[in-house]
Amino acid sequence: MASKPGILTDWPWKHLGSYKYMILAPWTVHSIYSFTKENQRDLGYFLIFPFLLVRMLHNQIWISLSRHRTAKGDNRIVDKGIEFDQVDRERNWDDQILFNGLLFYIGFTFIPPHYSKLPLWRTDGIILTILLHSGPVEFLYYWFHRALHHHFLYSRYHSHHHTSIVTEPITSVIHPFAEHIVYFMLFAIPLLTTTLTRTASIISFTGYVIYIDFMNNMGHCNFEFIPHSLFSIFPPLKYLMYTPSFHSLHHTQFRTNYSLFMPLYDYIYGTVDKSSDALYETSIKKDQSESSDVVHLTHLTTPDSIYHLRLGFASLASKPLSSHSKWFIWPLTCFSVFFTWIFATTFISESNTFHKLKLQTWVLPRYIVQFLPWRRGSINSLIEDAILEADKRGVQVVTLGLLNQSEELNGNGEMYIQRYPELKVKVVDGSSLAVATVVNTIPKRTTQLLFRGKLSKVAYATVSALCEMGIQVVAVRKEEYEKLKLRLTAASRNNLVLSTSYGHNRIWLVGEDLKEEEQLKASKGTIFIPISQLPPRKVRTDCFYHITPAMIVPPSLYNMHSCENWLPRRVMSAWRVAGIIHGLEGWDINECGQTMCNIDQVWQASLRHGFLPSRIVA
Repeated sequence: MASKPGILTDWPWKHLGSYKYMILAPWTVHSIYSFTKENQRDLGYFLIFPFLLVRMLHNQIWISLSRHRTAKGDNRIVDKGIEFDQVDRERNWDDQILFNGLLFYIGFTFIPPHYSKLPLWRTDGIILTILLHSGPVEFLYYWFHRALHHHFLYSRYHSHHHTSIVTEPITSVIHPFAEHIVYFMLFAIPLLTTTLTRTASIISFTGYVIYIDFMNNMGHCNFEFIPHSLFSIFPPLKYLMYTPSFHSLHHTQFRTNYSLFMPLYDYIYGTVDKSSDALYETSIKKDQSESSDVVHLTHLTTPDSIYHLRLGFASLASKPLSSHSKWFIWPLTCFSVFFTWIFATTFISESNTFHKLKLQTWVLPRYIVQFLPWRRGSINSLIEDAILEADKRGVQVVTLGLLNQSEELNGNGEMYIQRYPELKVKVVDGSSLAVATVVNTIPKRTTQLLFRGKLSKVAYATVSALCEMGIQVVAVRKEEYEKLKLRLTAASRNNLVLSTSYGHNRIWLVGEDLKEEEQLKASKGTIFIPISQLPPRKVRTDCFYHITPAMIVPPSLYNMHSCENWLPRRVMSAWRVAGIIHGLEGWDINECGQTMCNIDQVWQASLRHGFLPSRIVA
């Protein structure tokens, strides 16, 4: 929102929310119906809706590409991060496409048939479109853009766009509604002129709009990729096509580089930023992926989780992962599962900075359903390759997230240390901080709680710590009771109790294999505290479910604009935080297998570095 919002700031359909697409429904239905009637058939009218979908896909490809490249660090222009407020401000980037589609439908409906029925191709119309864009459109846009930077219009309109210092491709269309009206009037000059002169064609219309989308996205993508060779082969191109670094300066300096896509008018009127060439040279030379200090190796969870990645849909990634299936894109979901099963390799999803540490998240393209016994060999190979690659790059710490560290898969990561004892990178499973987080989540004055769940490294250590603290832990299964008892000291064994009844314990410590029928035995108001990487399924509406072990990250951890799986904003799993703490403290230890750090030491270290306990109810 601009600092002093002017009239026509909001989109007319803002109050409709997700139902805004319904305003196109009558036109879309009519275009399909008309196409079935031979005497009313108009290919251009029929293709409007598919064309809008193509534009959305085109923009999404740019978003994913930009986020991937900037996470790797290749040719990044502005070395700063973005936050949730920018994602929220830019989540309605499709409003511009919706607006254009509505105007296209209106135009095709009310313009006389001899004007509206367009041929597929006309060379003279394409040439005229190019000339009109290079002349009137670019010229008028330049001066309108300069006017928008006058304090009166800037404070009421254009400051909304410039709130994004670090741009993403879709930042290009984040403007108040009033600005978009003017922009459409400018871009309509070639469209209307070719229509009225009967030189328009479907190719000239769609090609011109795709060109605008392409250049807009390119100019705001925050990574430089235009090669030197283009300007060497054709030097005048410097005045006819801007580069991402050229426009990036407009977002950091504000009073320079006003041009739309052709820097020609900036050169003519002397508004070219003097550092344009230098920034281009610096950015294009960043051709190596930046090194990282700490890498968190995670994997996909549900089939829909691929859309929740930072590289996927920004609006979805900025919210906790939902269990609701996105049925309307299930064909793409099925294809993604098949593709990752056969072809995909580990990729960089996001990068962050915290003090002097550079952090990255690498994603293993395997879903939970793919962690089958007969697939363990191939999955371990992917994890092993990622660890070796991290070691090669000089990474200090690799943390294993979710099932990447399961005991059945690789012995909590110990397999890799035994196989490669010369590794310099430290492998951390984060169990000690996970235990510390759970222990410090237990409400004060708790004297007894019930344990139920799969026995794991974290489960053993958590029960042991609670018994040492004098808290009585009730086990309801004899085999669990016997195994837990063997891990306890003689002094704390009395605090482990076997009971055949679930009783009236109001606090349950639960693991991954908690059954639904067991939850039904809990008393009303019971608090379920997970000790597992994956959250239990919620069965009771009259009980409380804590999130999985996690901590709130400090404000100084930058570039946080996506949620980690089901966790709320700016909340990070304890296993992932543990790797950061290891990197900050410089601990020379592999925390994997049965090895654990002192839970009090790692807890105090996390608090000292600004991480806060998270007692959030899911």
